[in-house]
Amino acid sequence: MPPRRSYDQYCSAARALDLVGDRWTLLIVRELLAGPRRYTDLHADLPGVSTDVLASRLKDMERDGLATRRRLPPPGAATVYELTPRGSALLPVLQAFGVWGEAELGERRPTDAVRAHWFALPLLRALEGLGVRGLVEVHLEEGDFHVRAGGEPAGAAPADSAPADSAPVYAAPVYGDGPAPTPADARLTLTTPVSEAVARGTLPLLEALRAGQVAVAGEGPVAKALREG
Repeated sequence: MPPRRSYDQYCSAARALDLVGDRWTLLIVRELLAGPRRYTDLHADLPGVSTDVLASRLKDMERDGLATRRRLPPPGAATVYELTPRGSALLPVLQAFGVWGEAELGERRPTDAVRAHWFALPLLRALEGLGVRGLVEVHLEEGDFHVRAGGEPAGAAPADSAPADSAPVYAAPVYGDGPAPTPADARLTLTTPVSEAVARGTLPLLEALRAGQVAVAGEGPVAKALREG
């Protein structure tokens, strides 16, 4: 591979941008925060990226230790990409970037692509801001996703937790497309206008809950706390 371009500046921000400053890289990280993804899935959920650019960015991320590629065992038998602990550590960077960019969203444009799980990180910020810890399933008109609020930072498993010759084991993804894989602590239903307003930061989640603009289902303490606002 050609050498990575560098700003050649002795500055941590410049060094970070050497790794993630290229177009599409942070959006690939956003997708991989959902867990292992196939190349075809990444391409489908990154509308506008060319196959050449996506392949190039993934190779760069592998080289720089942000992502890894592995083969799933049968019956999956597919090659997937996933974040390393170094790549997963970009979550707070993406969250801070998302907060900074809320003012740029405005109303959805006719040309804007949308995926339900793109609302996962804004909703995760809102839930954790309310002190929620648990698995929350979310139903939007665009589709379903789930988030793990208040989870432990992603990272490699302890050295004695897996055989030395096994593949690396990472913490559970912070969100995922589709229904929760295990019984959720709470299930939320939001309309498109409400989900967009929460994502823009113009409607606090607590206010939406108290106004009955978010339907809450579930019987556990998380669901009860959300219903009570």
